[in-house]
Amino acid sequence: MNDTTESTESTSYCAAPEPGGPKPEPATEGPFAACVLCQEPTEYPESTKGITLCPVCEWREAERTACSG
Repeated sequence: MNDTTESTESTSYCAAPEPGGPKPEPATEGPFAACVLCQEPTEYPESTKGITLCPVCEWREAERTACSG
C-alpha cells in the first residue's frame, strides 16, 4: 500500500470566482440593459438579472480585482 497522497488541487490566489456568477449571453438586438455604474448601454438584454456592466466598466472592474503579484 502507498500511504503518500498527492493533492490534485493547485493553490492559486488568482482563482477566485468572478463576482456576480456566470456571465449572461450577449444580446444581438435591443433593448439593452444599462450599466449599473455609468448608465451606458451594455451588450446584455434588458431582461438580464443581476449586475450588468458595459465593456469599459467590466474591463476596469477586472483590472481592479486582478492579482497584483
